[in-house]
Parts: sequence; structure tokens; C-alpha cells
Amino acid sequence: MNQKIDQRLRLTLRQLEVFAAVARGGTTRAAADEISRSQSAASNALGELESVLGVQLFDRVGKKLVINENGRALLPRAATVLDQAADTEMLFTAEHAAPLRLASSYTVGEYLLPELIARWKSDHPHCRVLVDIANTHDVFERLVSFRADMGFIEGTHSHPELTVRKWRSDEIVVVAAPDHPLAGRRVSARQLAQATWVLREPGSGTREASDRWLIPHLTQMVVELELGSNEAVKRVVAAGLGLGCLSRLAVQEAIAEGWLVELHTTLPVMQRTLSIVLHRAKKLGETADGFLRHCMRS
Repeated sequence: MNQKIDQRLRLTLRQLEVFAAVARGGTTRAAADEISRSQSAASNALGELESVLGVQLFDRVGKKLVINENGRALLPRAATVLDQAADTEMLFTAEHAAPLRLASSYTVGEYLLPELIARWKSDHPHCRVLVDIANTHDVFERLVSFRADMGFIEGTHSHPELTVRKWRSDEIVVVAAPDHPLAGRRVSARQLAQATWVLREPGSGTREASDRWLIPHLTQMVVELELGSNEAVKRVVAAGLGLGCLSRLAVQEAIAEGWLVELHTTLPVMQRTLSIVLHRAKKLGETADGFLRHCMRS
């Protein structure tokens, strides 16, 4: 008589949820806090999962749990299963649907996403949307750790675990206060080199684009201030402390209202790409896939 093979599933959603939370937080205590369980329950769930799979998913380094190659292989599948489970719940309880988690660099997050999300919400009123605005490096980190479903960045940076899809074009421009000595004139590279500048902080997509545009054409750049947001740069430039270099998306309203002016220069036009970023190994859930299609149509 042939012996029947036990084909019952031994994996549980709870085990996968704890595993993903530990991967994000680095300890079972952090995972327990995130998913509202006791630390002992989280430790037991992780131990059961490793026992079922027959491998360790983390290396124990002091009090930290550092995900190893087994864990990295499982993480994309676990994230997909958990998203699909959330989508299944959403079929019957739309009010409690899992949120759409977006990570975006500042320019896209402040000047493009609000309108896109508003239009999306008009057709999907029960869909909760969480937007985390950060620099490009942090956007990538959130996607790699599965803390975001989709990312938006300025430029076409790459990461081995991510797919970067070109989306829109943007232009970098020089702005000044209306009473700046260079306002209303066609400005040469020599004049720009003699001016003082107020720029975004190093590491931001806008600063990278500004440096790529200006440094090859100017003999020097006197940077008076480096600031962590577009709005801060605009306000300081409007106060007369120097020239700014920002996305046209970020300054078009201020120019229309008259408290900033665009400087027309002899430099070549600076175009850059805005991109959508996805994880290569993770299948988008129904909500995220729908929002991606909405963005590509807009």
C-alpha cells in the first residue's frame, strides 16, 4: 500500500506577517510592536516558520536579527502573499482595505502626486493612500524593504532589486527674487558664476540635476545655503539671499503669483526624467496595479 503524502499547508499568514515585520525592524520586539502582538508570540511564529521551511531566515548578531540569503529569497514571495491576502479581505470589507503605500521624492510628491491621488480617490473613495516623501536613496530603501508598493523619483537611478520605468519629463530652471539685479536680463555663465546660490541638499534628485547642469558651465559656484525642501529654497530665494535652481513644477505657481521670477540664461536647457520604481520580485496587488495604470494614463 502506498503511503499517503501529507500535503496540508503548514505555512500560515501569521508566520509570514511576523517574518516580514522582523525583516523590517530587525528584532522580534520591533516586529511585535508593529503588528500588535506579544514578543513571545512573534518569536514563536518566526521559530515555527523556520522549522516548517527547515532553514534559518536570519543570522543572530547580538540582539539583532539580520536577514540572510534564505530570508532574502523568501521576502518577495512573503510580501506578495500578504498583499494578496489583504486584497482578498478588501473584496468584502472595503472600508478596512490595506492602504496603497507610496514613496516619493520631493518634487513628485509635492507637485504631481496630490492631484493624481485626488483623481484616484474620486473613483476609489474607500482606498486609503499613504505617501512617504523622502530623497531618492530612501525611496529605494522603502521599496527594497517592501515598506512601499511603488516609488517615484527624479532621474533614472538604478538598483539591482528594482525596476525603474521612465514616466514624465521635467525641466530645471534658475529663479530669483523679482528685485534681484539679474532679474529681467539674459544671464551669462560668467554672471551666474559670480552670483550666490541657495540650493537643495546634497543627495536630493534636484541637487544632483542642478549640479549636473551648472557645474560644467560655471567656473565656480558660491553656495550660500543648502536646504532640505523645495519650499524652503523658494522662500529664501524670494527673500533675496541668492539664486535658486529648482524644478519648473516646484516654481511655476510662485512665478505666476509674482514672488519669484525665472532667469533666462545662455546655458542649454536642462531636461530630466521622472520615473516610477517597482520591486522586480514582487507582484503588484490589485490596488497598486490600478494606481500604476492611472499614473501612466495621466
